[in-house]
Amino acid sequence: MTILDRILATKRDEVAALGHAERARIVNAVAAAPPARPFRAALARPAGQPMRAIAEIKRASPSAGPIRPGADVAEIARDYAAHGATGISVLTDRDYFDGDLTFLSRARSTVDTPLLRKDFVIDPIQIAEARAAGADAVLLIVAALPRTLRALVEAARTHGLDALIEVHDEAELDTALAAGATLVGVNHRDLKTFQIDMTLTARIAKRVPAEVVLVAESGIRTADDVRRLGDAGAHAILVGEQLMRAASPGAALAELLA
Repeated sequence: MTILDRILATKRDEVAALGHAERARIVNAVAAAPPARPFRAALARPAGQPMRAIAEIKRASPSAGPIRPGADVAEIARDYAAHGATGISVLTDRDYFDGDLTFLSRARSTVDTPLLRKDFVIDPIQIAEARAAGADAVLLIVAALPRTLRALVEAARTHGLDALIEVHDEAELDTALAAGATLVGVNHRDLKTFQIDMTLTARIAKRVPAEVVLVAESGIRTADDVRRLGDAGAHAILVGEQLMRAASPGAALAELLA
């Protein structure tokens, strides 16, 4: 069993554990939530303009272990917003990434920067959770959703959320586009082996329609990496571990974008 398989099994258990009362509470919270802010539009980069950046609040990961244990979500969010983050990705998975759903509301109450719920979303109720907690977008991973991707894209739209659809190869890109993707993330990290391939964005960008916003994810460590990805056709980058290990994650972001 791969790490992805274990994570998805945990997610199925989490969704199954939601009782009728909790589901009703989520639905009521969605109805009371403020309007979602434009996430995809913020990332769209006109030709010749600087790269956009999604900065990630990430305390730990299965591949890296502890990264910044106990990191203060509000403090990190403010640091990112002050140093040029176009969007902020918030890890909400507890068991594997030391995240929590409440991190979204903490970030939302701290900054105006649009927020992405970064998790392994497999069910529409998780999208409703994201909306209720203050997210403006959700991550949908093609590798985790072989049969339900289109339904989850529609669920996100119903709730007014953008969907960042993550792919790892050309076949997954085709699946994402067929499901109506307008915001695609290319993850350089293979979720089964956790190996990095930094050439992936350049290969996939050639097949991405002009109206689709392209985000490069994982393995981004230097300003040269950012320039190469921008030249390859990426509108934005998503960076977490590299920033979270720095004394000031925001200052590290500014260095990447310099």
